[in-house]
Formats: sequence, C-alpha cells, structure tokens
Amino acid sequence: MTDSPEVAAARVEAERRRSRLMATAHELQERLSPGTLAKGAWQGAKEKGADLAEDAVDAVRSRPLAATGVVAAITMFLAREPLMDLAGKIAGGGKSKIKRPQTHKKKSKESTE
Repeated sequence: MTDSPEVAAARVEAERRRSRLMATAHELQERLSPGTLAKGAWQGAKEKGADLAEDAVDAVRSRPLAATGVVAAITMFLAREPLMDLAGKIAGGGKSKIKRPQTHKKKSKESTE
C-alpha cells in the first residue's frame, strides 16, 4: 500500500519538525547545564567587579583628599590597639602597656565574717 502524495508530504513535514524540536531540546539542555550556568554567572560577576573597580578609581580621581581621609580612618580603626599601645609608651615615658583598673575586687576575711 502506497501513501498518497499528501500523506507522504505530511510524513516528511512531521519528520522535519521532529528534527527541529530535538535540536531545540538539545540546545536548551546545553544552555541549562550546570557548567554553562556557572560559567555565565562567573562571567557576570567578573564584569560587575570590573565595573565597580572602575567606578571606585573614578571616585578617587575626582576626590583624592576625601578618599585619603577615608583610607586613613579605616587604617586607624583597624590598628587602634597598636596605636593605643604606642601612645601609652610615648606618654608614659617608655612603659610598655597602659595599666587598666581591675573591675572585680577580692573578698577579704573581714567582710565574710
């Protein structure tokens, strides 16, 4: 039994569309693979980081004194303990540490009796 020309054309068209559908499914599978998604996320993060760095450089160029003050303040905050020790040595005539008062007192025998 032979197919009519219309049925044969419909079979060919159905096969062509099935092939296109499978190609689209393979393309989607590739796009949604974990490796491809991770690569895209990493590329986006690198671009965003580069943009932020460029903006920071532009900000420092436009206001160098303000940027210097901010960096100095952050540095002083991070180095506050060594700076306090150094100030104590200078002010105390060579003492190594600033003595801090003790917050708790020992109980004497007289107060317990």
